Amino acid sequence: MTSRAGRIGQDVPGSPRAMAEVTALKERVSKAWRRQRDEYAHGEDFPLGGYAIAISVYGGTVAALTGVIRLTGTRLPERIGPWDTLLTTAATHKLSRLIAKDPVTSPLRAPFTSFEGTSGPAELREDVRARGRLKTVGELVSCPFCVGMWVATGFVAGHVLMPRTTRLATTTLAALAGSDFLQLAYAYAEQHAS
Repeated sequence: MTSRAGRIGQDVPGSPRAMAEVTALKERVSKAWRRQRDEYAHGEDFPLGGYAIAISVYGGTVAALTGVIRLTGTRLPERIGPWDTLLTTAATHKLSRLIAKDPVTSPLRAPFTSFEGTSGPAELREDVRARGRLKTVGELVSCPFCVGMWVATGFVAGHVLMPRTTRLATTTLAALAGSDFLQLAYAYAEQHAS
């Protein structure tokens, strides 16, 4: 007959019985995840695990920013004004396209993408060549819509932690975005002048 102390000792974290239970749980969760991934992807190279990691990293980044805000005693603004919101919107658009499409930033994307041509004035068209979890990184850094969420989060955190510096950065990028639109409008007008 096993004593009460013997049974308690077997359930202690790190005991063989506890470790076996953890291992069995891990195997069940892994098997369920693989089944879910396979059913979702229908045999395609769809990086569901990579997306789960990206969501986790994004959530961790937001949690870390929240921690920094709390640790520094920074008070959240009552609101971010309409002018700052407009600047942040234009700056997010421009920085997202710079990261995801600009020829100058192609070395950042090169480990994950391959050059396919141009997609517009001063923009590249690239295909994601990485597979598995790295495919997620390739999709993130080559898609302005995807990277835009990260950029916007950074700017909003900047408005809370360093509003003057962030306003300077967003104004610069918004001016660059406005200049781009004026360049395109000028080129269009020039083509249709005759």
